[in-house]
This record gives sequence, structure tokens and C-alpha cells, in this order.
Amino acid sequence: MYSEKNVNNEVSRFEALLEHASVGIVEMNEKGEITEVNAFALRMFACNKEDVINKRIEVLIPSRFHHKHVHHRQEYLEHPHNRPMGIGMDLFGVKKDGTEFPVEVSLSSYIHSGHRYVIAFINDITVRKHAEEEIKKLNDGLEQAVVQRTTELTEAIQQLELSKEELSKLLEREKELNELKSRFVSMASHEFRTPLSTILSSAYLLNKVKIIEDESRREAHLNRIISSVKMLTDILNDFLSVGKIEEGKIYVRITEFNLPVFVADALDELKNNLKNGQEIIYNHTGEDLAELDSVLVKHIIMNLVSNASKFSPEDAPIEIVTHNGSNTISLSVKDHGIGIPAEDQKHLMERFFRGSNVSNIQGTGLGLHIVARYSELMNGSISCISEVNEGTEIVITFNKI
Repeated sequence: MYSEKNVNNEVSRFEALLEHASVGIVEMNEKGEITEVNAFALRMFACNKEDVINKRIEVLIPSRFHHKHVHHRQEYLEHPHNRPMGIGMDLFGVKKDGTEFPVEVSLSSYIHSGHRYVIAFINDITVRKHAEEEIKKLNDGLEQAVVQRTTELTEAIQQLELSKEELSKLLEREKELNELKSRFVSMASHEFRTPLSTILSSAYLLNKVKIIEDESRREAHLNRIISSVKMLTDILNDFLSVGKIEEGKIYVRITEFNLPVFVADALDELKNNLKNGQEIIYNHTGEDLAELDSVLVKHIIMNLVSNASKFSPEDAPIEIVTHNGSNTISLSVKDHGIGIPAEDQKHLMERFFRGSNVSNIQGTGLGLHIVARYSELMNGSISCISEVNEGTEIVITFNKI
């Protein structure tokens, strides 16, 4: 059994432990009144012992939390349990002068002489919170920097992809232009040979024709020269048109004009280029005024009519129909010539493509390709209706914007 001296020694040692602990210790009774507080806690809350002894524990808590804390305190006393520090609750203490500071609290309870007491171990975590805030700010800054850098890198990658795509397009266009040049050289060497030979031989024979009685022969040679020069001009114009289209140098200029009058004038220019006995029959329905690029429309008409004449026999009619409706403008050119094989029709709009049944008729295979591209530039589409030896009808439909 302990003697009174031993008991006093134990009390002294307990009081020394309480006073020298490096954590705030506050004891309260069942009424929530502070019954004991150590020196560390008094320094923490910047108060004297008489400021808190026998006062409710809420004196150490900011007033805005009093109502909730009383409820929590009563609930804890009804169901006491040990609660360690660091359970993730944001708690605050208040000093005598009203200064608030963040704390971390652990609770334990015991019964003495039939009464329950609660001991609170309190740590001031201001430094830690400040460090956490600094770390949070640093992390937020790093996250923002990462997000910004990621955005910049994404944009840079997108720009690289776009540049790569643009470069790819440019390389593809360059490849097409080189192919066009190569095909031009090949085509020119073939297509130019005949008209140039004709021009040379006719010029030579003209030089030999000197008497008036040979005037008819002189006229025939001149006509052959004119026809050959026109053929060369048409070939060159086709290549120039394709080159401009591929380089994006064809600009659409929409104007309002009288469609039937315009078409009639264009057809009048073409009459002298038709074969013997060929006749153009033109019909228009709908409104007269149209909004299109008249220059491109004229190229389309002249190209289609020239094709119709070229691939039709003498004395065959060429039928032209225009219609200006509420939503579309259509232009069709129909001949009664050799027609186009079904297997060739799907390739008609391709560059340099020529039907399998026209090998004996001169041409570059660029005409319908140019017509199709000009039509696309004016929001139009092209279709073909044809049967071998029954003729061909080319229909172009422009959608009104």
C-alpha cells in the first residue's frame, strides 16, 4: 500500500507532467466547465488560469461555433469515446484577445468519484496550416502551369498537324502539277504533231500555188491552216484552264444577266465552227434573269457545244435547253452522235480521260473535267445521259444560294 508520502510524490509527478507537457491539456466536467488547464494551454490561448477555470469550454472556441459545439459536447458526453488527433476536422480556438487560430484536438474521458471528466489534448497547427496553404498555392500554381503548358503544347501539336496537313496538300498539288506538266508534254507531242504538220504542208503548198485558177485550192489550204491553228489554240486553252484551276487562280464573279439572250449570243459565235449541216436548236424556260459567273458559263457552253459537234456527224442537230427555276438553274446540251460507253461514263470528269470509242478523234480529255470544275465553283453539279450511237446529253444544275 502507498503511504501518504508516496501519494504526494505521485501527485507532484503528475502535476509536473501536466505542467511540462508540450501539448495543451484542458479538463472539463459533465457540465462542460473547465476544471483544469496546463501552462502550455494557457500560453497557447494567451490567457490566465482564472480566465478559464470554472468557465464553459466554449470560452476557448470562436463564438460562431458555440451553438454547434454545445450540441456536439452534449452528444459526446452521452456517448464518450476516445477520438485521436488528425481525423480531418477543421477546428479553431480563440485567444483571450479574440485572435482565432487552427487547432487539432484529441479527446478521452474517465470517471472519478462517480463523475465523468473529459480531457482535451490541443495542438496549435498554425504553422502546419500555413505550410499546407503554401504547398496548396504551389500545387495550384504548378497545376495551372502544367495546364497552360499542356494547352500550349496541344496548340503547338495542332499547329504542327495543320502544317503537316498543309504541307501534304502542297506536296500533293505539286505532284498533280508535275503530272499535269508531264501529261502536257506527252499530249503536246502527240496532239500538236498533226495540226503542225497540216500547217506546214498547207503553207508549203500555198507557196507553190501562184495562178488565179488555183484560188479554190489556195482557200482550201488557208482553211486547213486556220482550222489547225484553232485546234492548237483550243488545246493550249484547255491546259491553261486546268493549270489555273489546280493553282486556285479561278475566281468566281457572280453577276446578274439575261440568260436566254446571253446563251443565244454565245451560240451565235459557235455557228461557224460547226460541221457541215449541223444546226443548234435552243430553247429556254423560266425566268430570264440569272445570277452566275457569265464568263465561266460561256466557257461551259462553248466547251459542251464543241464536244457535241466534234462527236456528232454532219447534218446532226445539237439541242440546247436552259431553265431558270425557283431553286435551280439548269443547262443541257444534247447531241445525236457516237455516244459514250457505259463503262467509260464514270470516268468522264477525270483529267485526260477519253472514251474508248474516240481514239480516232483528236482531243485532250480535259474538256469535261474543266466543265465539271467550273460548275463546282458556281455551286453546280454535272450529270451525263448517253448510249453508244444514240447520242449524249450533258446536264449541269446550279443550285441557287
